[in-house]
Amino acid sequence: MATIKNVKPLSAEKLFDLLKTEFANYINEKLGSNLAIEYAHVYDVINVMFPEVIEGPALTITVTDDELIVSIQTIDSDYNTDLLEEHLIGFLSIQAG
Repeated sequence: MATIKNVKPLSAEKLFDLLKTEFANYINEKLGSNLAIEYAHVYDVINVMFPEVIEGPALTITVTDDELIVSIQTIDSDYNTDLLEEHLIGFLSIQAG
């Protein structure tokens, strides 16, 4: 679990839109890949899914007025979820920063 200060601040709706439009390009450039990414947004929680490599939600972002909390949802995965989390945190730090 990682916590990022929500300095700008970002609402869950605004962050959801940013993720849908900008995160795939950001992470695929960093990884030199072409991952498909899906998102689910309910209230202040956003699930990030990588259906080609991980079954079900991989990462969850909980949005509050003061912070963004990122947590890993996948325990049993052959894919490096820590690397995905690291890049998501980098992206969120830029956006909330």
